[in-house]
Amino acid sequence: MVLRALRSAGELGESPSVAELAAVTGLSRPTVEQVVESLLGAGYAAVAGGAARAPRVGRPARRFRFRAEAGHLLGVEIGALRVTVLVADLAGRRVGSAVRTVAADLPAEERLALVAGAARTALMASGVPPDGVRAVGVGSPGIMAADGSVRLCAALPGWTGLPLGERLGSALGAPVLVENDANAAAVGERWRGAAVGCDDVVMVLAGLSPGAGSLIGGRVHRGFGGAAGEIGALHLLGRGAAPERLLSPDGDRPLAALDEAAVGRVLERARGGEARAGAAVQRYVERLTHDVTALVLALDPELVVVGGWASGLEGVAGPLARELSRYCLRTPRVAVSELGAEAIATGALRLALDRVEAEMFAVRASAGG
Repeated sequence: MVLRALRSAGELGESPSVAELAAVTGLSRPTVEQVVESLLGAGYAAVAGGAARAPRVGRPARRFRFRAEAGHLLGVEIGALRVTVLVADLAGRRVGSAVRTVAADLPAEERLALVAGAARTALMASGVPPDGVRAVGVGSPGIMAADGSVRLCAALPGWTGLPLGERLGSALGAPVLVENDANAAAVGERWRGAAVGCDDVVMVLAGLSPGAGSLIGGRVHRGFGGAAGEIGALHLLGRGAAPERLLSPDGDRPLAALDEAAVGRVLERARGGEARAGAAVQRYVERLTHDVTALVLALDPELVVVGGWASGLEGVAGPLARELSRYCLRTPRVAVSELGAEAIATGALRLALDRVEAEMFAVRASAGG
């Protein structure tokens, strides 16, 4: 309770005294004094440099602050064409980042080495020593096992069966939490994006290989085997055309697999009034509507967030909302991602912060007596 109060005060730029912490937490002053001394010893708190807010007779009361710099976190997106690393302190404040482009056919060992190198670069640029990382969250395409290994992934070469969490944990020297990329994006949007305040959310990564992540009651819904939300395979039920053919405005010539920049170009051409591009976008929206409707009817979310790596997705969100209203018993709100290309890495960062908070608050609570 004291640690949470200190951190909340820090978010407001305040440094409370023992008496103020006692008033906020409802604990006795001797208990708060004991806990604060424990937090000082553990490195989670420090004596603030500011004086009391009002003049006092005698020595001013000491004021304290949460030491957000006591540890740092990494949020990592590992994609087919790029790797993104975000660095944040224990308050969740971003202090650095690194982005690397990747070849789609890069072997797994080289991709892992690139991820570790990008993380070290981001840490160095942020002035954070490698041993200062408390936890790492990773968002990656594929079906993930509870132990951080990849059960199945068609998007990245050599990824199926990879003990991803173990390998990155060894390389980075910190606990690693591995999550499906769409699930991580859903967490990110709820933390700092379009889904703030929403507990029941479907996050759609629209593009040539659409996927979805779901939050039910504010918690990630992974399914029994971690395969919930793999809507990209639904077209196989009717053996319909693959998305890269649906989105192609040039006859039967499909877009290059995983080329999300090409998706953005098609959307731009459609906005410009090009008839063939507009027809391609309409075909794609109809397919996406069928995929998303399956999740909406099953989960009844408050909000559907449309995101991904392609630019111009607002051109998809509006038509998708109109189409959903034709099929759903209760039409959810539809919004475009506010985090854009950083949704996955931001969600991964939140997962790492959740891990550290669970440990930090649990340990401090027991130390309070």
